[in-house]
Amino acid sequence: MNDFWTTVLDFAQTTTTRVGTQLMQDFGQVQALQKADGSLVTQADKWADREIRDAIASNFSGYGILSEESDQSFPGTEWCWVIDPLDGTTNFTRGIPIWSISLGLLYQGTPIFGYVHVPPLNQTFHGFWEGSSGLATPSGAFFNHHPIHTSADAPSNNHFFNLCSRSTAVIQKGFPCKIRMLGVASYNFLTVATGATLGGIEATPKVWDLAGAWVIVQAAGGVWSSLKSEPFPLLPGQDYSDRSFPTLVISRPELLSTFEPFLKELKI
Repeated sequence: MNDFWTTVLDFAQTTTTRVGTQLMQDFGQVQALQKADGSLVTQADKWADREIRDAIASNFSGYGILSEESDQSFPGTEWCWVIDPLDGTTNFTRGIPIWSISLGLLYQGTPIFGYVHVPPLNQTFHGFWEGSSGLATPSGAFFNHHPIHTSADAPSNNHFFNLCSRSTAVIQKGFPCKIRMLGVASYNFLTVATGATLGGIEATPKVWDLAGAWVIVQAAGGVWSSLKSEPFPLLPGQDYSDRSFPTLVISRPELLSTFEPFLKELKI
């Protein structure tokens, strides 16, 4: 791995570890306010956002920043960090130990590096995905720095599939897996990357929910299927605060035909 990618990885690890340590002090102890879109925000979200943005500005001069809690329009810069300083705020406020700090590094509007830290579980995921960027990146997806890959298993009653609270319409007679609902978009998809689940659906994720996991899932061999419009590449000047990107993630292409029939009742 060349010096640039070593710097990127070290930055993501150092920054999310530092921010995560402080967030653990506030975990389950803070009050949340409701934003205009109905989601929750706390002072911890806002603090984490400022800390990460300041760290980016100090280490990556000239890079753009797109964040759930502040700069929500894509600046059109060649390089741009996408931040979700606290994915899973509801879990965070209620003391449920599944929430994450998510970073994605975009090149020409498309993520090529993703890093997600889950402080209460001491879990970290990262990956590289050069796609059609033309850049030479490292390869692979990693969980706590160990390589991961999606499952090659066939669906059964002993396998899991993740849903969000707005995608329960897919629960129909004959659904081939057990259902789990974790409450965190990034973690939903990352369990597919590790092979723990065979798939997952998020009905209303935003780009900051997706950017980090988008890289890691594909680097791990998973299939990312957009159910409405493709999230990437982002468009310069576009405000992404009110744009959702319904998404199905599965462990391998052969399972598309298994799960797609259950999507017909999904309201997106």
